[in-house]
This record gives sequence, C-alpha cells and structure tokens, in this order.
Amino acid sequence: MAEIALAALPATKAPARRAGRRRLGRTGFLLTLPALLLMLALLIGPVLAVIIMSLTDYQLGAAEFAFIGLRNYAELFADKVFWKSLGNTLAYAAIVVPGSVALGLGIALLIQAGPGLRAFYRAVFFVPVMATLIAMAISWEFMLHAQFGLINLTLKALGLTPRAWLAEPDLVLPTLAVIGIWQLFGFNMVLFLAGLVSIPRTLYDAAAMDGARSALARFRLVTWPMLGPVTMFVVIISAIRSFQVFDTVHVLTKGGPSKSSEVLLYSMYSEGFEFFRSGLAAAIAVVFLGFVLVLTLVKARVIEKKVHYS
Repeated sequence: MAEIALAALPATKAPARRAGRRRLGRTGFLLTLPALLLMLALLIGPVLAVIIMSLTDYQLGAAEFAFIGLRNYAELFADKVFWKSLGNTLAYAAIVVPGSVALGLGIALLIQAGPGLRAFYRAVFFVPVMATLIAMAISWEFMLHAQFGLINLTLKALGLTPRAWLAEPDLVLPTLAVIGIWQLFGFNMVLFLAGLVSIPRTLYDAAAMDGARSALARFRLVTWPMLGPVTMFVVIISAIRSFQVFDTVHVLTKGGPSKSSEVLLYSMYSEGFEFFRSGLAAAIAVVFLGFVLVLTLVKARVIEKKVHYS
C-alpha cells in the first residue's frame, strides 16, 4: 500500500524529497563535524604522528631528521631488551588480570551478600583506584624496604626470613604485580557490583524452585552466566590497564635489577627521554598499540562466545 501511495504522488514532489534528504544529510554532517575534528585532533592525529615518527631517525631536540623506513623496527626486533620487556609485560598481565578480576568479583559478592556497611566497604576498597599511584608507590617502597620495611619487620616477628622484594630478580615482577592487583581490583569490584544489582531476583527464585539451594549452585547457574557481559568488559579493561604499567616501575625499580622489571612503556620512556632516540621510542609505541589492539580483539572474540545476554 505504501508503494502504491508513493507512486501516486506527483512526479514534481520527488526532487523536493531528494533535496530535503540532502539538506538533512548536510545538517547531520555539520552537527557531527565538531566531534569528528576533535577525534582527529586528539586521537587519530597523534597516532598517525607517532607512526610517521617511527619511520624516521628523529632525536629529541634535533633540528632535522631523515626517513629511514623500517630500520627502527628491525633494530627493535633484534634488541634483547625489547623482547625482555615484552615478556615481562606479558607476565605482569598474566598475574594482574586474573588476580584483579577474581578479587574484584569475590569482594563484590561479599559486599552484595552482607546487608550492613555496604557503602563503607565500597569506599574503602575503591580508595586505591582514586589514589595517585606515584604517591602510593612511594608508600609501597617504604613498606617493601629490605631493612626497615613493614612487610619484612612483620616477617621477622613471625620468625620468617625477610626478602629483598625489589632487588631480587625472581621476586621483583611478582611484587609489582601484587601492587597492580591492589590498585586495580577496586575498580573491578564496582563494575561487578553494578552487574550484580542488575540481575533479576526472579532468576534466583526460579533456580531455587529447580533445586539450586546452595549459594554455589546459584552462583554457577545464575550469577556467573548473567555476569558474562560485565566480566568480558572487566577482563578487557584490566588487560589494557595492566599493559599500561609504568608508574610503579619508574618509581620503584627503574626496570631493574638486570632488566627483570623492564616493561614496554618504560622501555619507550627510556629510549625517548633518557637516550633521546624518539624515532625508536615511537616504534616501541606503535608495536605496543598494535599488540594491545590485537590482544583486545582476540579476548573480545573468545570471551564473546561464552557471554550470555539477558
């Protein structure tokens, strides 16, 4: 019927309709133009500038530079320090992501189950997220001091052997990962709390009628499947933030001892602002962005298959 009505319209109205659609399209483009320009200036432009810089031999403060193609990438992939920093970054993320996700979910479940002091616990556990990580890293440095640190003093009081947490190659990266978990789990807790609140109570009632009496059974049949979208988001955000670790490495270890805590962002900082090789630092930044992008897409594809949407 709609097609018949349109065919019955006078032919002179068709150009007017097309002109109206063109005006509407121009209006929409003009309305989105500020956002497009802002995205170009703040997101796309800097990424393109870094990619172009990675193809040059530019050094910080130099008056001129030359395009050298992929030479920076060839030097980078032949550097043992780069592969060491990449391995350390992966190991750090492998500890921080599951640790912060599991701890955030566990605390969110405990807070949601307890009827009292929910606001207090939310505020307390969210403090590490709001605190400046560099300032907190200094506090951690005093706590982890080999001689008079609070942790080693506690170990001595318990009759255990103190350790040089930031000076032993086998301990420094797990120690930094523990700090990363402490700093990140509060954010994950808030996200999981939002997901728990949105689960309909009728699902728990239905599960109880079907025989799911225990808390573990309700979690397995209702809570965990319904938290699928939130869990996917939390895992991806935690992975991205763990790959962005820099503050604690810069304040506590400077990448040592013997590059045991060297990570990608600290390698980029060292090349760009200590050795002034900005072109090579830009190449590290491009590799870092590409690696995080690929990892995020893979995680999203894999986790998406196991997500249940309500």
